[in-house]
Amino acid sequence: MSSEQTPVTSPDDTGARPRRLTYAAVLAALEGLALVVGGVWLLVLGLAGEPDDRQQSVTGGVTLIVLALLPLLAARGLFARRGWSRGPAVITQLMALPVAYNMLMSDGVAIPAGIVLAVVAVTALVLLINAETTRALGIRGPGNAGDAAK
Repeated sequence: MSSEQTPVTSPDDTGARPRRLTYAAVLAALEGLALVVGGVWLLVLGLAGEPDDRQQSVTGGVTLIVLALLPLLAARGLFARRGWSRGPAVITQLMALPVAYNMLMSDGVAIPAGIVLAVVAVTALVLLINAETTRALGIRGPGNAGDAAK
């Protein structure tokens, strides 16, 4: 094995955190908090209220709280400028798009919530794939492996 291995790319820590990165982190954190609030609401409804199916309500609440970990951890990593955090943040936004679509196809209160979710998910995706965000996180694109050795 050679002593020359692929160097670990470190984030560009020079200067302030780009606003786009901060905005993406805030959106991911808000999505995580919304999942926690929804999960707690389902848990309380299932335990204290009169749901149609108590077990389903409790299971749904726990599931939402566990799912909230992904965007919350991604937001923390984005705030700390960790390159690994962009993947979970992008996955969160991609998972939000079909949920928003289903909300838009329903009736009543879910339609405005679906619009908000779709706008947040698309905005966060645009912020996350921006070149400035990529540089701040120290992510190199394909074909740029030799740039770090220079």
